[in-house]
Amino acid sequence: MRIGILGPLQIAGAAVGGARVRALLIRLALDPGRVVTNDRLIDDLWPGEPPEHPMAALQSLVSRARREAPGLISSHPSGYLLDVPADEVDAWAFERLARAGDAHAALALWRGPALGGIDLPFALAPAARLEELRLAALASRIAADLTAGGDVVAELEELVAEHRLREPFHALLMRAMVADGRRGQALEVFERIRARLADELGVDPGAELREAHLAALRDEEPEPRSNLPARLTSFVGRSDDVARIRALFVGHGDDVARIRTRFVGRGDDVDRIPAGVRLITLVGPGGAGKTRLAVEAAATLRVPDGVWLVELAPAAGVRAALEAVFKTSDLVRALRGTSPVIVLDNCEHLIDEAARVAQWLLGEVAGLRVIATSREPLNIPGETLHPVLPLAEEPAVELLRDRAAAARPDLSPDPAEAARICRELDGIPLAIELAAARLRTMPMSVLVEQLGDRLGFRGSRTSEPRHRTLRAVIDWSWDLLSPEERELLRGLSVFSGGATAEAIGRVCGGDLDLLSSLVDKSLIALSGDRYTMLETIRQYVTGDLPEIRQAHARYYAELAEAAEPHLRTGEQVRWLAVLDTEQGNLDAAFRHSDDPLRIILPRMWPWIMRGRRHEVIANATAALRTVGDVPPEGRELAHGLCMMAAMGAEPSRAVRESDHPAALHSWAMGIAMGPPRDVVALTEAAAQRLGDHPDTWTRSTALLVAGIVRFEYGAVHGAESLLEPALDGLRRTGDRWGQWAAYFWLSLAAENRGDFARALALAKEPEPIATELSGLGAPLGPMMFLLRLSQLMMRTGDHAGAATTLERAWQAALRSEDALTIARVTHARAELARRSGDPGEAARLLRGALGMDIDAPPQFRAFMNVELARVAEPAEPSRRALELMATCEDRTARATVLEGVAEHRDPLMAAELLGAARVLRGITESADPFVVALAGRCRAALGDERYAEALVRGAAIANPERHALSSP
Repeated sequence: MRIGILGPLQIAGAAVGGARVRALLIRLALDPGRVVTNDRLIDDLWPGEPPEHPMAALQSLVSRARREAPGLISSHPSGYLLDVPADEVDAWAFERLARAGDAHAALALWRGPALGGIDLPFALAPAARLEELRLAALASRIAADLTAGGDVVAELEELVAEHRLREPFHALLMRAMVADGRRGQALEVFERIRARLADELGVDPGAELREAHLAALRDEEPEPRSNLPARLTSFVGRSDDVARIRALFVGHGDDVARIRTRFVGRGDDVDRIPAGVRLITLVGPGGAGKTRLAVEAAATLRVPDGVWLVELAPAAGVRAALEAVFKTSDLVRALRGTSPVIVLDNCEHLIDEAARVAQWLLGEVAGLRVIATSREPLNIPGETLHPVLPLAEEPAVELLRDRAAAARPDLSPDPAEAARICRELDGIPLAIELAAARLRTMPMSVLVEQLGDRLGFRGSRTSEPRHRTLRAVIDWSWDLLSPEERELLRGLSVFSGGATAEAIGRVCGGDLDLLSSLVDKSLIALSGDRYTMLETIRQYVTGDLPEIRQAHARYYAELAEAAEPHLRTGEQVRWLAVLDTEQGNLDAAFRHSDDPLRIILPRMWPWIMRGRRHEVIANATAALRTVGDVPPEGRELAHGLCMMAAMGAEPSRAVRESDHPAALHSWAMGIAMGPPRDVVALTEAAAQRLGDHPDTWTRSTALLVAGIVRFEYGAVHGAESLLEPALDGLRRTGDRWGQWAAYFWLSLAAENRGDFARALALAKEPEPIATELSGLGAPLGPMMFLLRLSQLMMRTGDHAGAATTLERAWQAALRSEDALTIARVTHARAELARRSGDPGEAARLLRGALGMDIDAPPQFRAFMNVELARVAEPAEPSRRALELMATCEDRTARATVLEGVAEHRDPLMAAELLGAARVLRGITESADPFVVALAGRCRAALGDERYAEALVRGAAIANPERHALSSP
């Protein structure tokens, strides 16, 4: 292990001194390979008493830790991380081994109190959890030693003295004493713990202690009676499932409150336990691991009358044998008065017979409990279902790594590739095991390419035929379906991301009874109001279904068209959520539609609203590949918009004369992609043409877009006269996005004058709107709102508020998974670092953002270079910023760059650049403190007359960027 925290902190090859440095490394080791945010680290390392300058203190602490333990800590824009695999931290390896049942190996890693014995609040819960795992592993190891004939009495006597109320240790001690011929002492141990439990907790001994007591009274340790198979491989990722199944059965006749104390963290499950559970059916798709879970759960039960596995799948003639065997009167008489557990495995192909037998036995034998496994419920009275779902990503990756190590011990799977494999295999344990076996003969990268052929992955030679390939697993379920169920299941394969019952009925024609039957058979699932299908099953049933695919395309085109009017009202957020939910289906409908322009038109406006520029371009390009350069009749508007987006074409007549939302906002889209010629004249004409439009939203949006274009490319000072009435109208319609955009650009207009206080007030106005949009994961609105707010806060001196807001922007950017969005926030973090006195960190962040492979607008790249010039050698980034702006038409962006470059030039050139910036901004004097200070320095150096002359010269320069580039 490179990192040891199960005892005093140990770092391989390093000696770490200083309590705070050790605490930092231990805190990072609790989340190896994951970013711990700066705020979280500050709160955890200085609880209740943060230093005066927390970020500076944290950075200093990280620097010390890096000197003492080099190569372990990596930086991230939002914090720091311990850059090692989880298995190289002993606590993580310990937990994995303990949960896999390898108690000896787990305990060998323990060196002392967990987390180095530090007593900071962040360490208390993890330390307690690890200690609880240690005690459970210790009990498991001692039980194994006792079974093997080891002398464990002395060790157990020490443990019961230290843990006075821990029942498992007392039960083990009693059994050890009985095995050593000390029955009387074992009974004394029981009386002592019984009295303590009654006096201190007011409860009776649990089942494990009572069983040990009975064994002592009989002067024998009962041998487990079972025909369960021995474990051949580790059991991964189902500990919560085992806990719930145990709780359901242990709850039969026991005190539920006591169960809650034994299953820490499972209180919600325990509260739902019905009284007297006697039949649990594990249901789930093929390959999910139902049999393995049933055997593992059954093996944890201490049942004096035995746990018996009845395998239904392989038995020849089992249908006839079931009733003949289980309905034998002699068997029933033998079972009466006993309390065995029977595992009925693989009931689905004999579901009716298995259900009758289970109900009959449970009715005849009062103490019997049954665990059934099936791909559909038995559907009899008293049945409690336990869904066996695909594994979540973390346990799925753990299973892949474990099985890969068995197939190829020298392999260390790449975490990202392992996670991708598990996701694409739906987290199905059998699929993961079959894939891991292939790593014996191929690299991970090749396996990833083979995932499309997953149905042919083969298992071991001794596997049952139905488990040797994924295709055979699904064959087992497919063969049990009726023709109508098969037809519906095939039809469901055209949906992506699930579908509602209404959509399925319209597209496939299936009724609710058929849908319910497929859910019961674990071939599809019901999540909320949507029916979903695993990708593995989709691959199995997908076929050539042209009619159903076109019906699917028509249905979702109609849905997009129905949603569009609502996106201009107070229902905008709700309908955006509908479109988000159906995005997979909308994308699929577009791909296989005979009329892609129909479906792309109502989607343009939502894409633009969300800032999904790449989706606009990609889908427009795909549509044009299908329909060509000549617009089909009736699709002229959609075709013109696609030509603008994909080809950079000038607006067609259909676009110029349309009042469709996507046409109105095509100007805003064009700004981001490179504006068309005469963009100001075109938008002003559209606003005038639509000034008397009967629809308030259309009139207001035309004003909004014209105001944005005027600010960017026209008479900047006149933008507010358009934006203010636009905002008023959009408030009346309830359009949240439009209101946010109007506030945003009004704030920019105030900032252009240098009025940061007014700009900040306007930027704060749409916070409730941004919060609503952020709930949908919309990256543009919330992120830009937060980003703008943080930048204005830092420019008015509120660095603490800026840092808090910027962290929220960072989280929104990460959720967007958009590189340009992440780069924008990184730029703002760099500015804050500079203003907070850390130019080195600012330079590091900027270089990282500039090095990202992103399709960024020239304005943004120029801004980053201007910022870099302030914290590094300015010549090269200043030159690059000027080059980027030399052909740009964005007047305020050009002004910002000229002001930034002027900071590094001689007073005469600086004054000329300030004069040019004033003209571009459409103002006579800026209130920006930075510009005011720079102007003051120039005036002081040049004198009032020469300064004024330089301003006039600068205002007359046709291309000030070229002028600055040609001067030293």
